[in-house]
Amino acid sequence: MKRILMIIAVVAAALAGATGAFAATTDFKAILRNIDSMQDFGKQDYSAVYNIVSEKPDENPSTTQVKIFRRDQHNQIVILLQKPDKQKGQGYLKIDDNVWFYDPESGNFSHSTMKENINNTDAKSSDFKRYTFADDYTITQSGEGKLGAYDVWILTLEAKNNEVSYQKVRLTIRKDKPLPLKEEDFSVSDRLMRTILFLPTYVEAGGKLIPAKIKMIDEISKGNQSVLTISDVAIGKLPDSTFSKSFLERVQ
Repeated sequence: MKRILMIIAVVAAALAGATGAFAATTDFKAILRNIDSMQDFGKQDYSAVYNIVSEKPDENPSTTQVKIFRRDQHNQIVILLQKPDKQKGQGYLKIDDNVWFYDPESGNFSHSTMKENINNTDAKSSDFKRYTFADDYTITQSGEGKLGAYDVWILTLEAKNNEVSYQKVRLTIRKDKPLPLKEEDFSVSDRLMRTILFLPTYVEAGGKLIPAKIKMIDEISKGNQSVLTISDVAIGKLPDSTFSKSFLERVQ
Protein backbone atom coordinates (compact mmCIF):
# COMPACT_ATOMS: atom_id res chain seq x y z
CA MET A 1 0.00 0.00 0.00
CA LYS A 2 2.84 2.37 0.92
CA ARG A 3 4.53 1.56 -2.41
CA ILE A 4 1.35 2.47 -4.34
CA LEU A 5 1.01 5.74 -2.45
CA MET A 6 4.64 6.58 -3.22
CA ILE A 7 4.09 5.92 -6.93
CA ILE A 8 0.99 8.14 -6.95
CA ALA A 9 2.92 10.91 -5.21
CA VAL A 10 5.80 10.69 -7.71
CA VAL A 11 3.42 10.78 -10.69
CA ALA A 12 1.52 13.74 -9.22
CA ALA A 13 4.77 15.61 -8.61
CA ALA A 14 5.91 14.91 -12.16
CA LEU A 15 2.66 16.19 -13.61
CA ALA A 16 2.81 19.29 -11.45
CA GLY A 17 6.38 19.87 -12.55
CA ALA A 18 5.43 19.49 -16.21
CA THR A 19 2.57 21.95 -15.80
CA GLY A 20 4.83 24.42 -14.00
CA ALA A 21 7.49 24.09 -16.68
CA PHE A 22 4.91 24.73 -19.40
CA ALA A 23 3.65 27.81 -17.58
CA ALA A 24 7.22 29.02 -17.10
CA THR A 25 7.82 28.92 -20.86
CA THR A 26 4.64 30.87 -21.62
CA ASP A 27 5.19 34.53 -22.51
CA PHE A 28 2.44 36.11 -20.40
CA LYS A 29 3.59 39.62 -21.30
CA ALA A 30 2.93 38.74 -24.94
CA ILE A 31 -0.54 37.49 -23.96
CA LEU A 32 -1.29 40.88 -22.38
CA ARG A 33 -0.04 42.64 -25.51
CA ASN A 34 -2.33 40.44 -27.60
CA ILE A 35 -5.30 41.32 -25.38
CA ASP A 36 -4.44 45.00 -25.77
CA SER A 37 -4.10 44.67 -29.54
CA MET A 38 -7.54 43.08 -29.82
CA GLN A 39 -9.01 46.38 -28.58
CA ASP A 40 -6.63 48.74 -30.41
CA PHE A 41 -7.96 50.04 -33.72
CA GLY A 42 -4.78 51.93 -34.56
CA LYS A 43 -5.30 54.33 -37.44
CA GLN A 44 -9.00 53.45 -37.68
CA ASP A 45 -11.54 55.33 -35.57
CA TYR A 46 -14.08 53.38 -33.57
CA SER A 47 -17.59 54.20 -32.40
CA ALA A 48 -20.28 52.19 -30.63
CA VAL A 49 -23.36 52.47 -28.45
CA TYR A 50 -23.46 50.83 -25.04
CA ASN A 51 -26.71 50.21 -23.18
CA ILE A 52 -26.08 49.81 -19.45
CA VAL A 53 -28.85 48.26 -17.37
CA SER A 54 -28.15 48.70 -13.67
CA GLU A 55 -29.81 46.80 -10.85
CA LYS A 56 -29.84 47.68 -7.16
CA PRO A 57 -31.71 45.99 -4.31
CA ASP A 58 -35.25 47.34 -3.78
CA GLU A 59 -35.02 49.57 -6.88
CA ASN A 60 -36.33 49.23 -10.41
CA PRO A 61 -33.63 48.59 -13.03
CA SER A 62 -32.35 51.79 -14.65
CA THR A 63 -30.94 52.22 -18.15
CA THR A 64 -28.05 54.42 -19.18
CA GLN A 65 -27.00 54.72 -22.80
CA VAL A 66 -23.66 56.10 -23.94
CA LYS A 67 -22.11 56.59 -27.34
CA ILE A 68 -18.37 56.13 -27.59
CA PHE A 69 -16.03 57.71 -30.13
CA ARG A 70 -12.39 56.57 -30.03
CA ARG A 71 -9.22 57.46 -31.89
CA ASP A 72 -6.74 55.00 -30.44
CA GLN A 73 -3.80 56.22 -32.50
CA HIS A 74 -3.83 59.53 -30.60
CA ASN A 75 -5.28 58.28 -27.29
CA GLN A 76 -8.51 60.27 -27.73
CA ILE A 77 -11.99 59.32 -26.59
CA VAL A 78 -15.41 60.94 -26.29
CA ILE A 79 -18.12 59.41 -24.08
CA LEU A 80 -21.51 60.96 -24.71
CA LEU A 81 -24.55 60.22 -22.52
CA GLN A 82 -27.77 59.74 -24.49
CA LYS A 83 -30.03 58.30 -21.77
CA PRO A 84 -31.59 59.00 -19.33
CA ASP A 85 -33.01 62.27 -20.62
CA LYS A 86 -31.97 64.13 -17.47
CA GLN A 87 -28.28 63.48 -18.24
CA LYS A 88 -28.53 63.64 -22.02
CA GLY A 89 -25.70 65.65 -23.50
CA GLN A 90 -23.32 65.16 -20.60
CA GLY A 91 -20.01 63.81 -21.74
CA TYR A 92 -16.33 63.12 -21.23
CA LEU A 93 -13.46 64.13 -23.48
CA LYS A 94 -10.02 62.56 -23.13
CA ILE A 95 -7.04 63.82 -25.09
CA ASP A 96 -3.70 62.33 -24.03
CA ASP A 97 -3.56 62.72 -20.23
CA ASN A 98 -6.28 65.38 -20.01
CA VAL A 99 -9.89 64.47 -19.18
CA TRP A 100 -12.81 66.91 -19.09
CA PHE A 101 -16.43 66.42 -18.08
CA TYR A 102 -19.05 68.56 -19.83
CA ASP A 103 -22.41 69.53 -18.31
CA PRO A 104 -24.78 71.01 -20.92
CA GLU A 105 -27.05 72.47 -18.25
CA SER A 106 -24.33 74.83 -17.02
CA GLY A 107 -22.35 74.84 -20.26
CA ASN A 108 -19.18 74.29 -18.21
CA PHE A 109 -16.25 71.92 -18.51
CA SER A 110 -14.54 70.57 -15.41
CA HIS A 111 -11.41 68.46 -15.04
CA SER A 112 -12.16 64.80 -14.46
CA THR A 113 -10.46 61.39 -14.53
CA MET A 114 -11.09 58.09 -16.25
CA LYS A 115 -11.83 56.60 -12.82
CA GLU A 116 -15.28 58.23 -12.69
CA ASN A 117 -18.36 56.00 -12.69
CA ILE A 118 -20.78 56.62 -15.54
CA ASN A 119 -24.10 57.97 -14.22
CA ASN A 120 -24.08 55.93 -11.00
CA THR A 121 -23.57 52.63 -12.86
CA ASP A 122 -20.84 50.09 -12.16
CA ALA A 123 -19.07 51.11 -15.39
CA LYS A 124 -16.18 53.56 -15.27
CA SER A 125 -14.97 55.88 -18.00
CA SER A 126 -11.80 53.78 -18.25
CA ASP A 127 -13.86 50.71 -19.22
CA PHE A 128 -14.52 52.26 -22.63
CA LYS A 129 -10.95 53.12 -23.60
CA ARG A 130 -8.65 50.67 -25.34
CA TYR A 131 -6.95 48.10 -23.13
CA THR A 132 -3.45 48.98 -21.86
CA PHE A 133 -2.73 46.08 -19.53
CA ALA A 134 0.79 45.47 -20.87
CA ASP A 135 1.81 49.11 -20.36
CA ASP A 136 0.06 49.84 -17.07
CA TYR A 137 0.62 46.64 -15.11
CA THR A 138 3.33 44.20 -14.02
CA ILE A 139 2.54 40.48 -13.85
CA THR A 140 3.14 39.24 -10.31
CA GLN A 141 1.52 35.80 -10.45
CA SER A 142 0.46 33.35 -13.13
CA GLY A 143 -1.49 30.12 -13.13
CA GLU A 144 -3.99 28.12 -15.07
CA GLY A 145 -7.44 26.69 -14.55
CA LYS A 146 -10.85 26.28 -16.08
CA LEU A 147 -13.81 28.65 -16.31
CA GLY A 148 -16.93 27.04 -17.69
CA ALA A 149 -15.95 25.18 -20.86
CA TYR A 150 -12.72 27.15 -21.30
CA ASP A 151 -9.16 26.34 -20.31
CA VAL A 152 -7.75 29.60 -18.98
CA TRP A 153 -4.69 31.45 -17.81
CA ILE A 154 -5.07 33.39 -14.56
CA LEU A 155 -2.76 36.41 -14.21
CA THR A 156 -2.42 38.72 -11.23
CA LEU A 157 -1.34 42.24 -12.18
CA GLU A 158 0.03 45.12 -10.10
CA ALA A 159 -0.27 48.70 -11.35
CA LYS A 160 2.83 50.60 -12.48
CA ASN A 161 1.16 54.00 -12.05
CA ASN A 162 -1.72 55.78 -10.33
CA GLU A 163 -3.60 56.54 -13.54
CA VAL A 164 -5.42 53.21 -13.61
CA SER A 165 -8.74 52.71 -11.85
CA TYR A 166 -7.52 49.75 -9.78
CA GLN A 167 -4.08 49.02 -8.34
CA LYS A 168 -4.44 45.25 -8.62
CA VAL A 169 -6.26 43.20 -11.23
CA ARG A 170 -6.70 39.47 -11.66
CA LEU A 171 -7.44 38.45 -15.25
CA THR A 172 -8.86 35.12 -16.37
CA ILE A 173 -7.96 34.68 -20.05
CA ARG A 174 -8.97 32.13 -22.64
CA LYS A 175 -6.06 29.92 -23.71
CA ASP A 176 -7.33 29.45 -27.25
CA LYS A 177 -7.63 33.20 -27.95
CA PRO A 178 -6.24 36.30 -26.20
CA LEU A 179 -9.65 37.27 -24.79
CA PRO A 180 -10.47 37.91 -21.13
CA LEU A 181 -13.41 36.04 -19.59
CA LYS A 182 -13.22 37.57 -16.12
CA GLU A 183 -11.58 40.57 -14.48
CA GLU A 184 -11.38 41.02 -10.72
CA ASP A 185 -10.50 44.52 -9.52
CA PHE A 186 -8.86 45.09 -6.13
CA SER A 187 -8.10 48.10 -3.95
CA VAL A 188 -4.65 49.02 -2.64
CA SER A 189 -5.53 47.11 0.54
CA ASP A 190 -6.25 44.00 -1.56
CA ARG A 191 -10.02 44.17 -1.13
CA LEU A 192 -12.10 42.87 -4.04
CA MET A 193 -14.02 45.86 -5.35
CA ARG A 194 -15.57 44.69 -8.60
CA THR A 195 -15.90 41.60 -10.77
CA ILE A 196 -16.36 41.85 -14.53
CA LEU A 197 -17.64 38.90 -16.56
CA PHE A 198 -17.03 39.08 -20.31
CA LEU A 199 -19.69 36.78 -21.71
CA PRO A 200 -18.17 34.79 -24.61
CA THR A 201 -20.22 36.41 -27.36
CA TYR A 202 -18.42 38.85 -29.62
CA VAL A 203 -18.93 41.49 -32.28
CA GLU A 204 -16.33 41.42 -35.05
CA ALA A 205 -15.22 44.82 -36.31
CA GLY A 206 -12.08 45.90 -38.10
CA GLY A 207 -10.58 42.44 -37.64
CA LYS A 208 -11.07 42.66 -33.85
CA LEU A 209 -13.35 40.77 -31.47
CA ILE A 210 -15.29 43.00 -29.06
CA PRO A 211 -17.26 41.53 -26.14
CA ALA A 212 -20.94 41.96 -27.01
CA LYS A 213 -22.16 41.65 -23.41
CA ILE A 214 -20.39 42.45 -20.15
CA LYS A 215 -21.62 41.99 -16.59
CA MET A 216 -20.15 44.15 -13.82
CA ILE A 217 -20.72 43.16 -10.20
CA ASP A 218 -20.18 45.57 -7.32
CA GLU A 219 -18.46 43.52 -4.62
CA ILE A 220 -18.80 46.26 -1.98
CA SER A 221 -22.49 47.16 -2.33
CA LYS A 222 -23.90 43.66 -2.56
CA GLY A 223 -26.71 43.23 -5.05
CA ASN A 224 -25.54 46.10 -7.27
CA GLN A 225 -24.67 45.10 -10.81
CA SER A 226 -24.70 46.46 -14.34
CA VAL A 227 -24.98 44.68 -17.68
CA LEU A 228 -23.48 46.37 -20.74
CA THR A 229 -24.66 45.47 -24.23
CA ILE A 230 -22.94 46.82 -27.32
CA SER A 231 -24.58 47.87 -30.59
CA ASP A 232 -24.04 50.12 -33.62
CA VAL A 233 -20.34 49.33 -33.87
CA ALA A 234 -18.63 51.26 -36.66
CA ILE A 235 -15.05 51.47 -37.89
CA GLY A 236 -14.02 54.38 -40.10
CA LYS A 237 -12.59 57.85 -40.19
CA LEU A 238 -14.36 60.35 -37.92
CA PRO A 239 -14.06 64.12 -38.33
CA ASP A 240 -11.18 65.58 -36.34
CA SER A 241 -13.69 67.93 -34.71
CA THR A 242 -15.32 64.94 -32.95
CA PHE A 243 -12.49 64.96 -30.43
CA SER A 244 -12.97 68.50 -29.19
CA LYS A 245 -14.83 70.50 -26.59
CA SER A 246 -16.88 72.18 -29.32
CA PHE A 247 -18.26 68.79 -30.36
CA LEU A 248 -19.67 68.18 -26.88
CA GLU A 249 -21.08 71.69 -26.80
CA ARG A 250 -23.05 71.33 -30.01
CA VAL A 251 -24.09 67.67 -30.07
CA GLN A 252 -27.34 66.78 -28.28
